[in-house]
Amino acid sequence: MKKENQTVIIVGAGPSGLSVAASLTNQSIPYIILERENCFASLWKKYAYDRLHLHLKKQFCELPHKPFPPSFPSYIPKEKFLQYLEDYVSHFKINPVYHRTVEYAEFDEGCEKWKVKAVNKDSGEVEEYDGRFLVVASGETSDPFVPEIEGLKSFGGKVIHSTRFKNGKEFKDEHVLVVGSGNSGMEIALDLINHGAKTSILVRSPVHILSKGMLNLGLFMMKYLSMKIVDSLMVMLSKLVYGDMTNYGVGRPNEGPFYMKVKYGKYPVVNVGTYQKIKSKELKVLPTEIECLSGNNVLFKNGELHTFDSIIFCTGFKRSTHKWLKGDDYLLSDDGIPKQSYPFHWKGKNGLYCVGLSRRGLYGAAQDAENVANDVRSIMQEI
Repeated sequence: MKKENQTVIIVGAGPSGLSVAASLTNQSIPYIILERENCFASLWKKYAYDRLHLHLKKQFCELPHKPFPPSFPSYIPKEKFLQYLEDYVSHFKINPVYHRTVEYAEFDEGCEKWKVKAVNKDSGEVEEYDGRFLVVASGETSDPFVPEIEGLKSFGGKVIHSTRFKNGKEFKDEHVLVVGSGNSGMEIALDLINHGAKTSILVRSPVHILSKGMLNLGLFMMKYLSMKIVDSLMVMLSKLVYGDMTNYGVGRPNEGPFYMKVKYGKYPVVNVGTYQKIKSKELKVLPTEIECLSGNNVLFKNGELHTFDSIIFCTGFKRSTHKWLKGDDYLLSDDGIPKQSYPFHWKGKNGLYCVGLSRRGLYGAAQDAENVANDVRSIMQEI
């Protein structure tokens, strides 16, 4: 069991953790990053589908202290973003400690330090780390979630979470059910259709559909106008461009798109071609929940019965922070989301921080990282 003392312990080496590391480096503050995977940005490197692009223009997605190269397109594809992250890690000399799963973290009042225990997945050894500050940067998308459904284990075809989907090639000519109508679900459904799969998508709740232009316009307007006004304008534009989708099985929520993003973490759907597939009925919408499965037959709560060859769950993620973070009754709720409202969400007590949990994407994570580094520097100067 080895024991290490660090000024700052960062949990997670995704874009949030890398942002913190760079911001601390910029302030000459020592740190260590503990990462459970064997690489940084594992969600992007290992668990993202091929066609993934950033939906926001690149200026909203930069990590701190290093802009995207001018040659990069406005909307950056996965490969370019990974190239940027590689350059980022190299530039700031970030060296995460990989294969370390944090199982326990608690503040010790006596020595005024965070005591962190992590399992070395290579050796099985439990390692201990002491740090004056602890940063939770494990992200909103840490643990893939698949709902429990009666009979799911009896399904005879392929059942995967969206993190295991790369492209639709292997599903050609299959009947595929996509469960979940967020951006991942809509894009995966589009990719399946483009590769010749007969695709249905389960849309269990109303969604806002916006174009990339609308979304970026909304973010720009949020600098000058209230969220309520911006939401009203976005809904008006969406109605003008996409019309009433109710007859196609897609309803529009009563609450505005930006309000829902901040309050529930429910992002508006950015249309990259799926809307056209719904209108042409190439993509079949099933606006109800699954009752149960029996073999490859799926019974829905409206009484419809359909047969599928494969099911892809685009049902999001859960966070497991509550399982290892002890003694925190202020910063994070049981679901791993900050209890405090923006912009006070990032700072807890006793040197505890969180980054990338404000439901404001990469831009929000960058802001959080800068706040944390500045706060740590301020506290250290007072000691």
